[in-house]
Amino acid sequence: MSGDTCLGSALCPAAGHKAKAGGPRGGGGLGNKYVRLNVGGSLYYTTVQVLTRHDTMLKAMFSGRMEVLTDKEGWILIDRCGKHFGTILNYLRDDTIALPKHRQEIKALMAEAKYYLIQGLVDMCQAALQDKKDLYEPVCSIPIITSPKEEERLIESSMKPVVKLLYNRSNNKYSYTSNSDDNLLKNIELFDKLSLRFNGRVLFIKDVIGDEICCWSFYGQGRKLAEVCCTSIVYATEKKQTKVEFPEARIYEETLNVLLYETPRVPDNSLLEATSRSRSQQHCEDDEGPELRERVRRIHVKRYSTYDDRQLGH
Repeated sequence: MSGDTCLGSALCPAAGHKAKAGGPRGGGGLGNKYVRLNVGGSLYYTTVQVLTRHDTMLKAMFSGRMEVLTDKEGWILIDRCGKHFGTILNYLRDDTIALPKHRQEIKALMAEAKYYLIQGLVDMCQAALQDKKDLYEPVCSIPIITSPKEEERLIESSMKPVVKLLYNRSNNKYSYTSNSDDNLLKNIELFDKLSLRFNGRVLFIKDVIGDEICCWSFYGQGRKLAEVCCTSIVYATEKKQTKVEFPEARIYEETLNVLLYETPRVPDNSLLEATSRSRSQQHCEDDEGPELRERVRRIHVKRYSTYDDRQLGH
C-alpha cells in the first residue's frame, strides 16, 4: 500500500501537480469517470456518479470530504468485506435490489449497509427480516436440559408453571415388557400435544439425562408440586422386567393443577379446592398448616407388581 490519496490513475492529477488531500470533488466531468475499488480483496469498477448518488459515507469519500487510500497500482482501498459490495453498488444504481433468501445473509448485508450509511437499504433489510421472523417464528420452543443447574435456573426464573418430562430408555438394567416402548412413545406424544395446547401459559421442558426412565414433574412458583413416575418393576418367569405405563388421566390432572399457579403468583383458593381430590383432604391440609402443603404428590404407577396382563374375569 502506497498511502496515496488519489482516486486512481484516471482521476489523479497530472505529473508535477500536487494532489489535493481527500481526493477529487464531484462535478467538472468527473461523475462519469470510472474508478477502481479494492474492497477487502474483491475488485470493482464503477463511476463517481454512482458512488455519490445518495447521501452516504461513499459520497463523502468520493466527493472530497474524506480521505481515501490507494495501493501502488492505483486501486482505491476500502477495508471491508467485499462479498456484498456488488449488491451495495446495485442498490446505489437502481434504488432497489433482490435481497438474499437466508436471514444470515440479509443480516450481513444490513451490517454493510449500516457501515456505508445507506439508510434505504438498511430499512429494506429490516423489513425483510421482520417478514421472515413472522413467517418462520416457531409456535412453541421446548428447552432440553443439559445439566441439573440449568434445570434449577430455568424453573426458578420462570414466571409460568413448569411441566418437565424426563425420559431415558437406555437408563435400565432389565428388559422391557412388550408394551413398554409403545407407552413410552405415548408419553412423549402427550407431552408434545400439551406443550402446543398450553403454549404461553406453561413452560414445558425435556430432560434426557436424568436417572428415571419416564417421569413427569410439575412445578409452580419455583417449587415441585407433583411427580408422576411411569415405570414399574414386574416379575415374569422368575426374572425382573421394566414396565412403562401411560397414566394419561393423571398427567392431564396434574397439568391442569399447575395452571392454578399462573400469575398472579398467589393461587386461587377456590380453584385449589375445586380441583382437590376431596373436600375432606383439603380441610385436612388446612388444619395441618402450610408444612403439609409443601409436600410433593408423588404418584408411582404400579411401582412393584406381578406381571399379568390378563383382564379380570379370564
